[in-house]
Amino acid sequence: MNRRLDRLAVPALVAALVSVTPASAAPGRDTSQPYRSLDVLAEVLAHIQNSYVEELKEKDLVQSAVEGMVQRLDPHSMILRPDVYRAMRDETSGEFDGVGLEVTQTGDEIVVVAPLADSPAERAGILSGDRIVAIDGAATKDMPIGEATRRMKGAAGTKVVVSIARAALNEPQSFVLVRDHVRTTSVDWRVIDKAAGTVYVRVRVFQDRSDRELRQALDGARKELGGPIQGLVLDLRNNPGGLLDQAVKVADRFLSKGVIVSTESRGKKPEVEEAHEKDTEPAYPVVLLVNRGSASASEIVAGALQDHGRAVVVGAQTFGKGSVQTVVELEDGSALKLTVAKYYTPSHRSIQERGITPDVAVADSPPPAAASREGPSERDLKRHLVNEQAATPADPPREGRAEAAKRPDPQLDRAVDLLRAARVFRGGPAGANP
Repeated sequence: MNRRLDRLAVPALVAALVSVTPASAAPGRDTSQPYRSLDVLAEVLAHIQNSYVEELKEKDLVQSAVEGMVQRLDPHSMILRPDVYRAMRDETSGEFDGVGLEVTQTGDEIVVVAPLADSPAERAGILSGDRIVAIDGAATKDMPIGEATRRMKGAAGTKVVVSIARAALNEPQSFVLVRDHVRTTSVDWRVIDKAAGTVYVRVRVFQDRSDRELRQALDGARKELGGPIQGLVLDLRNNPGGLLDQAVKVADRFLSKGVIVSTESRGKKPEVEEAHEKDTEPAYPVVLLVNRGSASASEIVAGALQDHGRAVVVGAQTFGKGSVQTVVELEDGSALKLTVAKYYTPSHRSIQERGITPDVAVADSPPPAAASREGPSERDLKRHLVNEQAATPADPPREGRAEAAKRPDPQLDRAVDLLRAARVFRGGPAGANP
């Protein structure tokens, strides 16, 4: 996608909206010209400016018209006002002021995808699947998601009251959150069984340094083990996605060849990202954990490693966001976030609406006072893109039925069990219990 052309074309369209004259004073319509339907917009704009009972700023009217146009698209396309756009850039870099919530819009509700680790929201006990019903007393029903995000942002040390509805609560509960400077590291790790060489790595979100942090984590684990890694649990649960190029690099670290992901745009040849042999990790067993909060870029990694047989995917059905967005900065400091492509796994599966089906289905363990309601998925979102391959329901789990949550983290327990079994089949020691 030619970003330079897009950055020029969109402001030109906005200029057309504000500079045209009413139809009664305009020259005859030239039907051979593109955007001729904008004559109607120009006429409405002129009537409002000239005759509405109160005077309104032209800039505000045009902004509302542009936002209304984008709201007809899928739920991931939106206009980001300057403050929201700045906040989004900060989050991508891993540092921002706010409460640390990843949210989405489901129908007329603002729903929590996941709280960021060690953020004010997580410390307060806000959970994936919670519905935000009010922010500082303002009801969020039908509130644009950009506006909800803007209201929760703010300088560190300031307070915001977020009211939450949850299936386990009889009535909404208000959380007084003190905004903080959230500095996120996208990767953390630990050795969970030194005798067996088993390592746990969690990728929380795909930021601009996630691949570098993953390499440092794996090198750190090898140093602590005093030898090679024998088995890896790669945890992508509640990872809402992020930067596509970082997801590709993370998948590439475990694959030496073959397609990682292909993206298909309207009227263009598919773009294919392939793995490289350089810097590929040794072929130790990998178990990859996912759940309903695993979305977008994390689904790209899970789909690539699953299709190539490089990892056993364990957990719950993922979110199902199979589209790619680009962000185009506009002249006034705002930005257009626009869905421009669909992505496909190496076997050309579209996970739009459906998600990644685990090889081994294990239900999430409910935390204390958790909602009984599952978090949202892509198919719950208003105006979501339809999966052209989804003639049938999502694939059944590849191993049995989802197990009930009996232990604090049954998904991680099952992952460790699978790695222990892999060691036995390879003829190595089973190792001690972690």
